[in-house]
This record gives sequence, structure tokens and C-alpha cells, in this order.
Amino acid sequence: MRYTGYELTWLFFTYSFLGWCLEVIYAAAGRKKFVNRGFLNGILCPVYGFSMVFMLVFMDSLKGNWFYLFLGCMIVGTVTELITGLALEKIFHLRLWNYSEKRFQAGGYICLTTSLIWGLLGLIVVGFINPFFLQIIRKIPWFPGVVLLIILLVILTADTVTTTAALLKIKNQNPAFQEIADGFTQASKSLEGFIIKLVHRRVNRAFPGMSKKKTEEEQQERIYQETVFAYGCSFCKVFWIFMLGAFLGDLTETVFCRFSMGRWMSRSSVVYGAFSLVWGLGVAGITILLYRYRNHEDRYIFFAGTLLGGAYEYICSVFTELAFGTVFWDYSKIPFNLGGRINLLFCFFWGIAAWVWMKLLYPIVSEWIEKVPKKAGNWVTAITFVLMIGNILLSGLALNRYSERAHGIAAGNDFAAWIDEKYPDERMDRIYPSAKIRK
Repeated sequence: MRYTGYELTWLFFTYSFLGWCLEVIYAAAGRKKFVNRGFLNGILCPVYGFSMVFMLVFMDSLKGNWFYLFLGCMIVGTVTELITGLALEKIFHLRLWNYSEKRFQAGGYICLTTSLIWGLLGLIVVGFINPFFLQIIRKIPWFPGVVLLIILLVILTADTVTTTAALLKIKNQNPAFQEIADGFTQASKSLEGFIIKLVHRRVNRAFPGMSKKKTEEEQQERIYQETVFAYGCSFCKVFWIFMLGAFLGDLTETVFCRFSMGRWMSRSSVVYGAFSLVWGLGVAGITILLYRYRNHEDRYIFFAGTLLGGAYEYICSVFTELAFGTVFWDYSKIPFNLGGRINLLFCFFWGIAAWVWMKLLYPIVSEWIEKVPKKAGNWVTAITFVLMIGNILLSGLALNRYSERAHGIAAGNDFAAWIDEKYPDERMDRIYPSAKIRK
């Protein structure tokens, strides 16, 4: 089922509110009193909204298979919870939940119990509840519905800004956000002070285990950042890891196809250069998420890589099909596959790749990158970044026209005609030999 942006926005607010209700009921049942469990001051838990919308968009094709739908929703919900927990700790230095005392947990951010709950919630929502909500949403008159959504978005934005500013002011470690908070008018400062006290008191009450990280390592990092190029897990470091991962991924797939299929074939994601964006983004994402845990046990890295890699590959498969009408890989003939988009064996490969990367290759690559002179490294990074963005955008436009030509859609303007001339079907077939156009 294809959803409009209007419908998805309504569904986001609906499930954010229902998620907040679930959290409040859970807290009230456990602590015998009302506690606002949301990160924001309002009655929304955006993590539920984002998770459910992701499930609806990316898991809708699995409706006919309840087991795989449950498994897919479990993975999406778990990865969303993991990324949210890491982001909150990275930005605010706060832990809003901690599963460290539970069995089968990873870093205290996720655990098997909550993962199963995510799978069950997704199964119920996608299979049963969502059609009911869609009927209600489609009965709302369009213009009043848009106006109401704009009001809700403004309220959500204001709530997010004030809550974020309040928490950053409590943390009192980020000068940029501190200046923004201090820039409020005198009239709003009284309200700001009230919000800071309210948020501080409510968050501590809702999450008594919340803790702040020590800042000694951050201060040391700031000193090194002044002299070392791409120190730590900075943007420059992640970008060059992305480039290296994209190149090595393309090389690996090309060699694999040569020995498994008996012929050389392009595995690149872009029209210029041998770069596989799926691999590049995957390696960069694994680095960002697992950087702080690179010294953990091997099984932790393997499990995280298997889960994150599988979810990432599935999302990439659905996204490319929705965006370009093209399927770049199909695992339907491989046992234990999920809608032909991922399979258990390749998920294990992601886990092994994560272990090899974080334990063996990353320390070496990181050391090499940091040896580059800082000034020259910054310039080369900026130029290469601009070129790669242009390459990706051009590739997307060429793929879009490739799909449109397959559906008999003629070029509507001079630029589209130029794309057709420079990137005809013969050239696109050489660059993307395994692509299948959905008609």
C-alpha cells in the first residue's frame, strides 16, 4: 500500500500519542502513580510515531506472511530504539532507559523482551489497527485536516525546541546551544526558567536512573581536534570511511560475481566510479553506532552488526524500489529470506563484516587517516564530498529516467532529454546489470 505524506503525518501523530499512552500506563502500573514518560513535555512519544511509520512504509509488503512481518517489525523497532538511545546519550549525555539488568541485552539500549514487544506491536498495527485509522483519516476533510496538522507540527516543534534548550541548559556543556538559549527575549526567559525546572524535575522523576557522562574524555578530544585531522569519530573520519567502504564493497561484490556467476559485472551504485553506496553507508553507519563499543566482546559486535546490517539492507531495498521503481537484488531463492530483500546468511555476513571492521581494520584505517595533514585533509575532504554528492544526485536522476523510459514516459524537458542522451538504456544496463524495473 502506498501512503501519501498527509496520511503518514497523521499516522505519526496518532502512534506517537498512543505510544505515550502505553508508556504512561506502564509506568502507572509499575509505580502506582501518574508519570509523564515522554521525552518531550507534551503527550507524544515520537520514537513510537517514527517506528510505526517506518514499519508501515517498509513492512507493508509482508502482510501476507505473519511470521516475517513480526520479525521485520521487531528489527525495525529495535534498531529505532537503539539509534534513539545512542543519539540521546550522544547529544544530551543522558540515559533515559537502561536494560542492563535484563537478560539478552545490548549496551543497556535494547533487549530481547522489548524487541519482542516491538514485533508484536508492529504485527497488530500493520495487520489490524492501521486500516481502521486510515479510514478515519481519509474521512477528515482535506483543508481542515491540513490546518490541524500544521498546528500540531508547530506545537511539536515548539515543544522539541524548548525541551531541547532546557536539557542543554541543564547540561550546560554546549556553548552553541547555550548562546541560543541565552538569546531568548526577556519575556520568554521567565517561561524558559519554568520549563527548565519542569523538565529537570519531570525527567528525573520519570527516569530515576538517568545519569550524565563524565566530560574528561570530551575535553581531551577537543585538544586533539585542534591538531589532528579527523580525530575520533568526526565527520571527516566517517566520510573517508564511507568512501573506502563504498570502494571495497564494490570490489568485493565484483569479485564475488566473477567467481559465482562466471563473469565480470558492475556492482557500482553511481554512474561515475566504482562505489557501492549500500556498503559505504553501511560501514559508516556501523562505525558511528559501534565506535564507543569497539572494545566490547566479539559476540556483541557480531550481534549488533547482524541486526543493524539486516535492517539497513532491508530498508535500502524498499527505499530504492519506492524511489526508483527498481529492485537491485532479490534473495527470494535463498533460504530464510525476508521478502526477498534480506536473508539470514547475508545478515550473518553483515555481523562478520562488522567484527572484522571494528576489531581488525578500523584501528589501522583510523591511524592512516589521522596521519594526513589537517589543512590539506580538510580541503581534499570538502572537494571530494561535493563531487560525490553531485555524482549521487546525477545517478539518481539517471535512474529515475531509466525507470520512466521503461514505463514509456517521454522526456518532459531539455534536461531530461540530455539525461536520456548521456545515459541511455545501454549504458545504464552496463552500470546496473542486475537492476529490475517494477512495472
